[in-house]
Amino acid sequence: MSQQLIKIVEELSKKPKVDHFEIGDTVNVHCKILEGTKERIQIFSGVVIARSGSGTSEMMTVRRMVAGEGVERKFPVHSPRIARIEVTRSAVVRRAKLYFLRDRVGKAVRLKERRIERKLEDIKPKTKKRGRKKKSVETVSAPAE
Repeated sequence: MSQQLIKIVEELSKKPKVDHFEIGDTVNVHCKILEGTKERIQIFSGVVIARSGSGTSEMMTVRRMVAGEGVERKFPVHSPRIARIEVTRSAVVRRAKLYFLRDRVGKAVRLKERRIERKLEDIKPKTKKRGRKKKSVETVSAPAE
């Protein structure tokens, strides 16, 4: 009985749509911040190095470099304080947790970018190649009388 009640409460408090992101992705997390009576959105951008939990208690850890120092922040994925999560870059990773990035400095922190398959409508058409043009329709001349 209590398990079913917990599931119902989790489903009601879950965000309707959370953008798909994975470990190794560089994301912009749009956080709502209260300053007195005003509310504004602040963007925290960095690499997702860990995800933990499930359901409404799912958390993500985002790491970025600020003035040569590593800064990590943990965000609840389904928090009402998070306006949206925007993926800016996707990377190839072979680990579930990227804690090894903490020990790395400079270019060693970079991750190899993943190729993203896109729809044909999203891809811009290539420019025409220079050179000899092919005739698409051959013209037939009428016989002379």
